Parts: sequence; structure tokens; C-alpha cells
Amino acid sequence: MDPKVAAQGQLHDNADTTQSTADLTAFVQNLLQQMQTRFQTMSDSIITKIDEMGNRIDDLEKSIGDLIKEVGVEPATPQQPNNGPADSSKSSITNS
Repeated sequence: MDPKVAAQGQLHDNADTTQSTADLTAFVQNLLQQMQTRFQTMSDSIITKIDEMGNRIDDLEKSIGDLIKEVGVEPATPQQPNNGPADSSKSSITNS
């Protein structure tokens, strides 16, 4: 084979490889940009829904408070668990 023809073929192959690499890089960058846009859209949507839910919960709490005032009932206070000393007679561990 003629050395000039072989050299031209290698240059052509190198150009094709470089172009293929550039095309692949552009494709991956475009794909990543699309994914980032979609994730940002989903994130914004989720945050909006959480904010709306928080507002609805606040409205519900206010309505419940208004109903309690209207009826004249004191709101129940949460009961605290008894954290006193343990009764050793109720222990399931026995000394032998």
C-alpha cells in the first residue's frame, strides 16, 4: 500500500474519531441538561405542593381552634408518660 494513502486514511480515521467524540459529548451534555431541567421542574412542583399542604393544615388548625372556642371546651393537653422510678416488683428478671 502507498504510504501517502495509508497516512491519509489514518488522518481521516482520526478526524472521524474526533467528530464522534464531539458528537457524543454534545449528546451527553444535552441529555444532562434535559434531566436537570426535569428534576428542577419536579422539585419546584413538590415544594409548591408541600407549601399548599402546609397552608391547608394551618387553615384546618385554625378552624378546629375556632370550633373549640365556639363550643367552649378546653383543648386536651397531651399526657406526659410516667418517667418515675421503675417498680422492681414488676420486673420480669428474677435473681436466682
